[in-house]
Amino acid sequence: MRIVVPVFDGFTSLDAVGPYEVLRMLPGAELVFAARSAAPVTDDAGWLTVVPTATFDDIVSADVLLVPGGPGARRNLDNAALLDWMRRVHATTTWTTSVCTGSLLLGAAGLLDGLAATTHWSEVARLESFGAAYTEQRVVEQPGGIITAAGVSAGIDMALRLAELIEGPVAAQAFQLAIEYDPQPPFDAGSPAKAPQEAKDYLAAR
Repeated sequence: MRIVVPVFDGFTSLDAVGPYEVLRMLPGAELVFAARSAAPVTDDAGWLTVVPTATFDDIVSADVLLVPGGPGARRNLDNAALLDWMRRVHATTTWTTSVCTGSLLLGAAGLLDGLAATTHWSEVARLESFGAAYTEQRVVEQPGGIITAAGVSAGIDMALRLAELIEGPVAAQAFQLAIEYDPQPPFDAGSPAKAPQEAKDYLAAR
């Protein structure tokens, strides 16, 4: 079970690491972090660095393609080489997935045209410009094995669903227990519909 996570400068760390923490527990899983070169890749905060275990040229197929988002994803929407690589690998996958604005890369590659999909709430218009129909669901599954997750933390939900599809519900529940994923946030402000205006203004100012 080869699970390939493309990374690029400016990726959001939890988009990749959250699903990784779940999917690494799949029996026979091989997690590959792939990048344009073997040089370290830095996340969107500039503090976390990932050393790729393969280059894009090394990867011609995968069972799962998991595309993270972040500012770096938006900067790569016109990267023809990356988009061509994604299309080629997608043709070999059982599941092609994204977290947060990673769905914009799927859209730019032409993989979401005419499909319902999700992304970070701030990028709905851009997602729909690629022919996708935005939905507020945290995880959206489509025929053909395409699964998109909403912003950042939704990647863990998506990974648990993917684990269920691959290994069954008992395994997925065991993985959830292993990481003690039992969300009980101190605030109920995790979506634009719930967040107070003051929180939205604070975020906009930053």
